Amino acid sequence: MKKAFITGITGQDGSYLAELLLEKGYKVYGLTRRTSTQNFERIKQIIHHPNLELVSGDLIDQHSLTNAFKEIQPDEIYNLAAQSFVKASWEQPVLTGEFTALGVVRVLEAMRLACPNAKFYQASSSEMFGKVMEVPQTETTPFYPRSPYGVAKVYGHWITVNYRESFDMFAVSGILFNHESPRRGLEFVTRKVANAVARIKLGKQKFVELGNLDAKRDWGYAKDYVEAMWLMLQQDKPDDYVVATGETHSVKEFLEIACRAAGLPGSWEQYYQHNPKYDRPAEVDLLIGDPGKAKRVLKWEPTVTFEQLVEIMVKSELENEAKSES
Repeated sequence: MKKAFITGITGQDGSYLAELLLEKGYKVYGLTRRTSTQNFERIKQIIHHPNLELVSGDLIDQHSLTNAFKEIQPDEIYNLAAQSFVKASWEQPVLTGEFTALGVVRVLEAMRLACPNAKFYQASSSEMFGKVMEVPQTETTPFYPRSPYGVAKVYGHWITVNYRESFDMFAVSGILFNHESPRRGLEFVTRKVANAVARIKLGKQKFVELGNLDAKRDWGYAKDYVEAMWLMLQQDKPDDYVVATGETHSVKEFLEIACRAAGLPGSWEQYYQHNPKYDRPAEVDLLIGDPGKAKRVLKWEPTVTFEQLVEIMVKSELENEAKSES
């Protein structure tokens, strides 16, 4: 039985990846931080699976990682844990660097010392492109990050390349563009919109408050994207891949489709209010990825369209909000 180790297992991607690997017959180990209140909401449906084991540890505690790898000897390591909210990275830039940048080298160093033959996946991000140098963005597009989060991800990306080249380790980065699902945190704009329109539909609130409506993103479905992560570690040679849909849509489009999916009458404008507190100090205006290499080499394809993604998220929010009433 293959063994996989996932940092960030309680997050959106970690929970979907754990489900995928369990379906494929893996023994899955998930790193969880010791906190006063544990949040296992996203993994509640697999928490009692006989092949899932949660391991206590932390990305800022080198010994907890090295000891875990020494004991488990995983075949695959997926580093998904990070402070991943861009807005929060402006409020907590040092903490973001600690987890999202230095956390990566701690995992790599633990692997180098304890299980150097394992395969390593690093969750890189389209936010590394920031103020984009070319459209669409590929594996060779120069990085120009526009937030502490983006800067930290660039460090994580390049340290992965360095360990691969310096120590001949199987270490890859997936440069994933925005990917969403009903498991997205409420602070992210897509989930926020989906939740707000559901609450408006049920008479619980009147408006959705947002920042810049013109920002454009390449949005895909998280469940599709974790499959690309797994495929990267099944290759003969380690390499980096852009994972994206190749389409771009604005926040305004997301809001429009969400209002329609929730069955709200009239124009989306009547439900929208601008709130300057959601504007970023430096905005990333246009992200669109070229997934050509991933399609060609990994034989990966996104299965859910942008419209379907919005509908999935709104439907889930309508169900959740209706349940919370009863």
